[in-house]
Amino acid sequence: MGTTTQEENKRFTTAKRLDGIGEYYFSLKLREIDELNKQGKNIINLGIGSPDLPPHPDVIKVLQEESAKPNVHAYQSYKGSPVLRKAIADWYHRWYGVSVNPDTEILPLIGSKEGIMHICMTYLNDGDEALVPNPGYPTYRSAVKLAGGKCIDYNLKEENNWQPDIKSLQASDLSKVKLMFVNYPHMPTGQLPEVEVLTQLVAFAKENNILLVHDNPYSFILNDDPKSLLSIEGAKEVVLELNSLSKSQNMAGWRVGMLVAAKERIDEVLRFKSNMDSGMFLPLQLAAATALGLDKSWYDSVNAIYRQRREKVFELLDTLNCIYSKNQAGMFMWAKIPAGYKDGYALSDKVLYKSSVFITPGGIFGSEGNGFIRVSLCGSIEKFEEAIARVLSC
Repeated sequence: MGTTTQEENKRFTTAKRLDGIGEYYFSLKLREIDELNKQGKNIINLGIGSPDLPPHPDVIKVLQEESAKPNVHAYQSYKGSPVLRKAIADWYHRWYGVSVNPDTEILPLIGSKEGIMHICMTYLNDGDEALVPNPGYPTYRSAVKLAGGKCIDYNLKEENNWQPDIKSLQASDLSKVKLMFVNYPHMPTGQLPEVEVLTQLVAFAKENNILLVHDNPYSFILNDDPKSLLSIEGAKEVVLELNSLSKSQNMAGWRVGMLVAAKERIDEVLRFKSNMDSGMFLPLQLAAATALGLDKSWYDSVNAIYRQRREKVFELLDTLNCIYSKNQAGMFMWAKIPAGYKDGYALSDKVLYKSSVFITPGGIFGSEGNGFIRVSLCGSIEKFEEAIARVLSC
């Protein structure tokens, strides 16, 4: 066997689109946690929002029964099952008061995360700009860059209740901006949507010919008033809304999401998506339709558990001397770090290496999150109690 020369190595360099794109933070951190666990540390992971509760039993039953049928294993429609699309339309009408055409205004997705990438690849050319929230979900930034676009931060600040400064945006150069990502209830801050702000965002997008991409997976978690940006008058002219069963239905690993928008936008995104995958397993789609048909008792039961857990997270944050608002939605708690720490990374590392508890540094969501941490509510009461005990013992 010969050795590989430096010249040969050059043949296998990665594409330029990956320049500046690192491995997803949680992917890296989970590997580190695995190594610590191998050393016997038994890390308590309170960093990632992966629901640890199961879906409703009826949902699992449908998947089991439908999977046993011999005629459900073929490729499916690129636009998804009509059964699932109708269930999505009914869900939007029932909970958000939004009427959409299931045949033309809904596109099921293999998780809403892929929808973020599809939208960027559909609309962004090299050099086009996208407004991304700081702090905000890191995938917005990665998807924009991978599509050849340029990220323009719009800063969300605690003193402004984590709402966008639309006047400041209006005064900026928007000539190259094609997309704007928004996310309410907001992750990571847990900020609830305000109708006035949503209305202003739609007006801003219309005035500046910008597509508004609303990522809306948390609207049912610890929130008694779910909202869709599409409920704002005239929003369908400029809004593409992503939604998901990952959080509200405890189906994160099932990878079921949706894009809801005007027919023209659905058709445009489908041109890209249809070249990337061949649709979801039909029994999974039928089970998802069942999940979307669940009544209020389902959401109440899920939120009752999260409320109990949140009380324990309050205790944990008090133990860490953090400052936080109790009026947050979603499956995380966002908190300001106490004086004496350089940033959220410093506090996160201290808790990880001294107490064997992992919490997320706010800086991974952008520079405006540097002075904060985020704690996931995805864990049992016993898990949170053990985390509190470990922190107290150090």
